[in-house]
Amino acid sequence: MSIVPAFKLRLYIAGHTAKSVAAFANLHRICETHLAGQYTIEVIDLREPPQLAVGDQILAVPTLVRCLSEPIKKIIGDLSNEARVLVGLDIKPSTQATA
Repeated sequence: MSIVPAFKLRLYIAGHTAKSVAAFANLHRICETHLAGQYTIEVIDLREPPQLAVGDQILAVPTLVRCLSEPIKKIIGDLSNEARVLVGLDIKPSTQATA
């Protein structure tokens, strides 16, 4: 029996650019701080099969898509503004992170 994570996140990038690397690092840090054990991150490099961007209507990279929980949310950029990411994804800040 597998446990379904509360948050399924998909990060669209285009190669290993400085912005893409920063976006993944920022996302991982935010998730570990506020969603520990409750998330999965799928990274999709659009240099490979670019048609994957069509389903989520990706117009710029890096773009983060929250696939689970509904409704679907999107954030474009390197995710360096933690407060903006938390608000954009409807994530309540962890009480441990603010203590």
